[in-house]
Amino acid sequence: MNDNNKDTPHILIVDDDAEITDLLSTYLSRNQFMVSTAHNGQGLMESLRVNPVDLIVLDIMMPGEDGFTLCKKIRTTSDIPIIMLTAGSDETDRIIGLELGADDYMNKPFNPRELLARIKAVLRRTEERSNSTETSTAQKIQFGQWTLDLMQRKLIHELGDSLALSGADFDLLQVFIQHPGQIISREALFKRLKGRELSPYDRSIDVQISRLRQKLETGDDASQLIKTVRGQGYLLSADIQYL
Repeated sequence: MNDNNKDTPHILIVDDDAEITDLLSTYLSRNQFMVSTAHNGQGLMESLRVNPVDLIVLDIMMPGEDGFTLCKKIRTTSDIPIIMLTAGSDETDRIIGLELGADDYMNKPFNPRELLARIKAVLRRTEERSNSTETSTAQKIQFGQWTLDLMQRKLIHELGDSLALSGADFDLLQVFIQHPGQIISREALFKRLKGRELSPYDRSIDVQISRLRQKLETGDDASQLIKTVRGQGYLLSADIQYL
């Protein structure tokens, strides 16, 4: 966040369509956000180098490096929240974006008011995550073969390997850790993570579960840490120890 506007979230809009960036810049500015725009990957990286950003609205279809490539690149060094803009109702685009670590997604064309609501929801979850980490008396949580470092937001395996978590992965894992051994429905997970109701054909929560499972898979029984209970939801099948 910019030092001169500490209470004003800074949003970076990345889209090769100047009409869209101008529209969103004007709309979000009127709603008390500081806004920067970029039209390609080079502009995005330059913006991140010049000013800290609180959230990125990232279009997928752009010339040169597309949104998928840029999301993956950002996730190698940062867990800054990312909302991806997908073409139409392409389910594949949404799945890939979530697998790469995007926090949320919106289909084009979209209503700016809905995007504003999504931005506020993601920023609120990010702030809650930060506050809960800062006020937690425990700094690490052990489950199965893993230890979750709450301060650094990374997983540490008992053999010494460590994995950084995106904001979305961290939030999802925390929900399971807070309810060990309890079945949590897809609808409840989505509501908790996204702040809205799950639509009938939205498989994004399953994609996030799959991505988290892949991070936890290190042995024959590792994939069973998060179990599927057919017709009911998912559960974390591990004892929790606060360190």
